[in-house]
Amino acid sequence: MPAEINDTMSAIVAAGRRHSVGVRADGTLVAAGDARAEECQVQAWEHVVAVAVGNVHTAPNTGRSHTVALTADGALLAVGWNGDGQCEVGSWMEVTAIAAGWRRTLAVLTDGTARAAGRPNEGACNVESWTDLLGVAAGDWHSIGLRRDGTVLAVGNNRRGQCDVTGWSEVQAVSAGYLHTVALTEHGTVLGVGDRTAGVDDLARWRDVVSISAGSQHTVGVTADGRVLAAGDNSHGQCDVGAWRDVVQVAAGSLHTLALCADGRVLATGSNDTDQCDVANWLLTDASEPSR
Repeated sequence: MPAEINDTMSAIVAAGRRHSVGVRADGTLVAAGDARAEECQVQAWEHVVAVAVGNVHTAPNTGRSHTVALTADGALLAVGWNGDGQCEVGSWMEVTAIAAGWRRTLAVLTDGTARAAGRPNEGACNVESWTDLLGVAAGDWHSIGLRRDGTVLAVGNNRRGQCDVTGWSEVQAVSAGYLHTVALTEHGTVLGVGDRTAGVDDLARWRDVVSISAGSQHTVGVTADGRVLAAGDNSHGQCDVGAWRDVVQVAAGSLHTLALCADGRVLATGSNDTDQCDVANWLLTDASEPSR
């Protein structure tokens, strides 16, 4: 049975540690980064409706990543670093939403339950008991679940309070970074917990937000009028988004940020050490059609 894709949780662009991935209107993918890296080998994939990439924090020697795609029939494709089995998801079916973190892949099934593959440490894969889910988010060491009633679940490492989401309600989207978690409410406001250097204290001032994304140590959001907001670490210019307009979706990576514009163009700022910001030639949606 084809998956009923939840648009609020499906990503057309995704940003990782050293690569970027986008879904074209025809269901094929485009990638930017080290062309030799396994996580960029997605050109042959078809019928994709959403993509997620494993993000990692900025510590040295942790640049390996993976890419996961959700197809129109609810199946998953995965490629890249598989040291903890995070790419062993080819048998999963009836998937409606996906997320990828450090050494981990998460999915929501049509029955509202969750599946996880990858690193068992820290308890971030302990999602088997979750039910009535709408979406999931994967940080480095923690996992977040969004339930259909607008409440939020969390498992995994909580060293900075990134799992302290029990009291949240009326949430419509979630995202997880290295040591922080953010949520978009039905009222266009943004909630945040965890590492204060990721800008969580600034999010309470955001209004009229329609899309959010948590990077390793920064957070970005899109307002209803297509502007982009950013908070947190800006050591590589990943928060230099104030001039962007007509944006419909954002993706925050480890040290860079992507934005999908209404006309299908993709913008990028931040670290470009492996060409992960070389997206100027991407055109992901048909400008004659509404953005996905």
